[in-house]
Parts: sequence; C-alpha cells; structure tokens
Amino acid sequence: MRVSCLVLLLIPWMTLKAGGPEGRRPTSGKGQAAGAVQVFRAAPAFKTGQAAGTGQVPRSVWLPSDASDSLPGIRAGIPERRAIVWVAGTQAAAYGASLLALNHAWYKEYPRSSLHFHNDMGDWLQMDKMGHVTTSYHLGRTSAGAFRLAGLDRKRSAWVGTASAYAFMTTIELLDGHSAQWGFSMGDQLANTLGAASFLVQELWYQEQPLLWKYSFRTTPLAGHRPDLLGNSLAERLIKDYNGMTFWLSVNLSSTLGSQALPPWLNLSVGYGAYGMLGGSSNPAMHHGQPLPYMERYRRWFLAPDVDLTRIATDSRLLKAVLSAVNFLKFPTPALEYNRITGWGIHLVFF
Repeated sequence: MRVSCLVLLLIPWMTLKAGGPEGRRPTSGKGQAAGAVQVFRAAPAFKTGQAAGTGQVPRSVWLPSDASDSLPGIRAGIPERRAIVWVAGTQAAAYGASLLALNHAWYKEYPRSSLHFHNDMGDWLQMDKMGHVTTSYHLGRTSAGAFRLAGLDRKRSAWVGTASAYAFMTTIELLDGHSAQWGFSMGDQLANTLGAASFLVQELWYQEQPLLWKYSFRTTPLAGHRPDLLGNSLAERLIKDYNGMTFWLSVNLSSTLGSQALPPWLNLSVGYGAYGMLGGSSNPAMHHGQPLPYMERYRRWFLAPDVDLTRIATDSRLLKAVLSAVNFLKFPTPALEYNRITGWGIHLVFF
C-alpha cells in the first residue's frame, strides 16, 4: 500500500530528530578527575588490513565490530532512564500522531468492517511490497539509532528499535484489515518482516549494515492518464506512482570483500522497478468514460554503483546526521538496465 512510501519519506525528519547532541561518557585521564564527562566523537569507519598490536582491530569479511554504527555519529551515551523514557515517549507520540493522520487521510471516507484479509500479492508487480521492505528497514534503523543515543547498548537498541518499527507497520496493516476498501495483507506483513529482520540480523550479527535498502524516483507520463490513482502533484506521485519508483539492495563492497583497496563508501546496488501500470492488478480500458492507452506491464532490473553516505568521513556532527537522514535515497549514478520489452540499455545517470 502507498502508506509505506509516505512513511519512508518521513525518515529524514525522524533521523534528524534522533540525531541530537553527541553522546557522552565518563572518562578519566590527565587533567580530568575520574568520572568527569566529556563529549566524544564516533569511532572512524572500519578499515581493513590493520595489524594486531597497533590498537586497531583486524577484520575479515563482515567481521563484527563496535567501530561502526547503524547511524554513524550517534554513539551510545550514559544510560539514563529519563533519556530512554524520553525517546520512547517521543517515538510513541510520533507514531500515534502519524496513525491519526493516516486514519484521517486514508481511511475516514471508507466504511469500517471486521478484520478481514486481502490477497494483493499480484498488485503493482510487487512494487508495493518493496516499499514495505524498505520502509520497515529504515524505520528500524532510525528507531534503534535514537535508543542508542539515549544510552541503550547496541543489542538492546537494535531489538527495541526493530520491535517499535515492526509494531507501527503492523498497526497500519490492522487499519487496512478493518477497512472495507482494503484488508489485512499477508504479503505486506511478510514484506514488513523481511525489512525489519534485514536490519536486526545485520546489527546483531555483523554490528554494521553492509546491506542497505534504498529508494529512488523519476517522474513518468503515466500519472497524467490517471492522476486520481497515480498522483496530481510531484508530492503525490512520490508515494503513488509506482511506475517511477525503483527499490535497491545496495551492498558495501569494502565490507563484504574485506578489502581496504576500495573506498569505504563504495556500494554496488541491484534495483527493481516496473512500468506500464495504470491499475493495481490490471490496466482498465476506460477511465471516467475516456479510453486509456494500451500499456504493456513489465518489470525492470538495474545494476549500478552507489554511495553509502554514512561511510563518508567527516568531523561535522550535523553533516553526519544529514548524510544518515538521506541515506535511504539511491545516489544518482550510471546504471545498466534489462527488461523484456527493450532488452539491455544504459542510463548515463539514473535516479
């Protein structure tokens, strides 16, 4: 459902809200009393080929390490109950307000019903499912980063952040399930599970995120044929026009290959998109009494380099927060495309 894409576009605001002051920890040393508190910076990104005994940790492929965070620049602070309660309360309030807004915008005009299920696995060539995967992943990442900033350790913040994101997305499905217009989609819920689990497993097992889910969008002429369904304005088309969306699985090469010869921010991404969709499961011949053009519905596959913005070295706390906030967006690069209609093709810049 398009609600997932709407939530996804709220990630930058949520991340910046989570990325407040840098964490603090007690230290002791020359010129400081034991237990004094000082501001500290995030540890630098992991580097390969580091020898033992140098104060740095050697690494192999996906070696677990505390050196990189799911939200770089946001480090664990002093565990304070008030800070944790504040983050939990803020997230609960934000989730509650979002659900109220969604209820007002999406559900109020349709009659309520008892909980029922709807099989929409064939709709939109599964593009909506990719939206659920990507949204659940980044909600978990953002929520966990906020709890880590509040003082929870990596493991606990990963569990709590993932659980809160998963509960939010499940609540949206329950709203669907009680609306006569839609229904609880097991396909959506499976996609929510995949997205949340992909963050949690990496955070617990590798203690970093070598695999990222990303989103990109470009305008298409198809929205003009059905603006009520695909969006009138650019803001609406960002969350409604699946013809212009591409979802990416972006893999960090330095991390997965264990090579320090590659830039730490360089990723390789596989993209999935679809085109020719003027309806969910099929294209109607008429709309409001007017004939619609015949459109072949087909899938699109992409291969392109990408940039993991959180791995770009900077001493600016604000810049780190901004880079983390927009890291759900695929970086514009050349791309190789294949689809069954036009075959192979190259885009000089694709977003």
